[in-house]
Amino acid sequence: PEDRGVVPPAREAAAAAETEADKGPRGVFTGAAVALPRGEVVTGRNSPLMHAASALVINAIKHLAAIPDHLDLISPMVVESIGTLRRDLLGRDSISLNVEETLIALSISSTTNPTAHQAMLQLPKLRGCELHMTHLPTPGDERGLRRLGVSLTCDPCFASNKLFMS
Repeated sequence: PEDRGVVPPAREAAAAAETEADKGPRGVFTGAAVALPRGEVVTGRNSPLMHAASALVINAIKHLAAIPDHLDLISPMVVESIGTLRRDLLGRDSISLNVEETLIALSISSTTNPTAHQAMLQLPKLRGCELHMTHLPTPGDERGLRRLGVSLTCDPCFASNKLFMS
């Protein structure tokens, strides 16, 4: 597996999440990495707000659009609204956005944020890119990544101790 160039960086991202206080909700530390068209490797790791694959997609399109890391593409109000929906109305125990939800939030934010719009235009460049995750994707991550057209591999680990993922 380590022969694939994206596997070691994904595993390093997961290990790095363990050293940060705001990463790894409920003691789960996951990472993801993608090799972009020019060969650069970008990583993402999970947090209370996003799955590792979601963070990776955001980081990748920021890199492709040359947007500084400190700029938010998704309005905090949009993330808060989705979190309220997930937690209070749908009864989920986590507000962490999967790839599918992240793409929807990005498209909503792009209507009022030109930087988010510029980043969103980079999404087609991910088609055919090699991506690796340190865990099995949730259904929302899998659907979102499939729609983006990436070539996905993953380690045979669950990102949760729950029997069913939503």
